[in-house]
Amino acid sequence: MTSKFTELGIDCADPGALARFWCAVLAYEVRDTGDGLVTIGPPAAPGGEERLGPVPPTLTFARVPEGKTVKNRLHLDVSPADREQGDEVHRLLGLGARRSDVGQGDESWVVLADPEGNEFCVLAARCP
Repeated sequence: MTSKFTELGIDCADPGALARFWCAVLAYEVRDTGDGLVTIGPPAAPGGEERLGPVPPTLTFARVPEGKTVKNRLHLDVSPADREQGDEVHRLLGLGARRSDVGQGDESWVVLADPEGNEFCVLAARCP
């Protein structure tokens, strides 16, 4: 038997604000809130039915007192679903992301940081 990747926890200063940013990035919705936590995930299937096939993991944002101080050891990669990479980068910058240099050099992906400084990559190739 194996495990399934179902949830990623992200420490942050403002769970609500960071959840709103990532909901806009991923077309997710808030699933649960409470006690310094906000969990987001893909929208429910129409009619409340179970989704067929793989379901993307949820993200849970947890309020912590300390701030981010170094480069992430784990980060998200996102792939534009309905536009080219440059257009998606422009959209994400408009949502509050900012460009980030983690020493990547000249690569096919673009490194951005979310509003709390967590790095993530925007890949060039569109994936279904």
